[in-house]
Amino acid sequence: MDGVSDDGTRAVSVIGFIGSVFSPWYRWSGRRDPANHCCINVATYGPKGRFAMTDRGRSALRQSADVLEVGPSAMRWEGDRLVIDVNEVSSPPLVSRMRGRIVLYPEAVFGQHHALTPDGRHHWQPIAPIARIEVDLEPGHRWQGHGYFDANSGTAALEADFDYWTWGRYPHAGGARCFYDATLRDGSHTTTALQFHTDGRTETVEPPPRAAMVRSRWAVRRETRADAGYRPQQVLAMLDAPFYTRATVRTRIDGHETVGVHEALDLRRYASPLLKPMLAVRVPRRARWQFGPDSPPKV
Repeated sequence: MDGVSDDGTRAVSVIGFIGSVFSPWYRWSGRRDPANHCCINVATYGPKGRFAMTDRGRSALRQSADVLEVGPSAMRWEGDRLVIDVNEVSSPPLVSRMRGRIVLYPEAVFGQHHALTPDGRHHWQPIAPIARIEVDLEPGHRWQGHGYFDANSGTAALEADFDYWTWGRYPHAGGARCFYDATLRDGSHTTTALQFHTDGRTETVEPPPRAAMVRSRWAVRRETRADAGYRPQQVLAMLDAPFYTRATVRTRIDGHETVGVHEALDLRRYASPLLKPMLAVRVPRRARWQFGPDSPPKV
């Protein structure tokens, strides 16, 4: 899930993991038990931005068709809205409590699954690509904006099948335009380009050309889709890691400028064992958890 404030100065990202693909602890475990490496990753961007990603054991996981609960935080569907209750401690260097609620209001819900690899080992489900969001998180984030909610699943490690990918979600034509471009390990390329409408329709569209962007601070290569001759630009820096970058980006599609969320992921870098100790500083492991007597029951 991601969201951007209406004034463009703040953003949020929340990812629920069962089998935390970016956790060094899951990698070191041999990825044998996904439920023993679960997490609700919460990051806020802009003034007083924080990042929390705690790898938790299976005792912290409770789930049903409508609820994902991981330790002190949870996300659940309440009717036609997604409610995320956050209670985490952010990673160094800005260690503090992150507490509050995020509510996502989809304008339409989409059920399609899209294969990201020819063999179907990885899928993407854009559940609510057009949505409004309300954020009320401490410290310093109380705002409204446009949001997005999706799901990814796979039966193999990302670095086993991908070398590189970029993804972008841009408000467009009253709905949203999404681009998923991937380079597979065998050197082949896949592209998914979709237009989502508020009435629930999805169209496969011809994407504009790839357009290079300035590399991230860690020199991760970045590109997105844009009208021919247009140079996309970063608007708000979000996550910047040695193998991954997320930012709001201004591009032009069909003659119209739009600002959305973009990410680029270099899986060749992520595969390096040298990165895992660095990640462990930002992703602590908390193997034990006990739900208290006042915890809400599993639904």
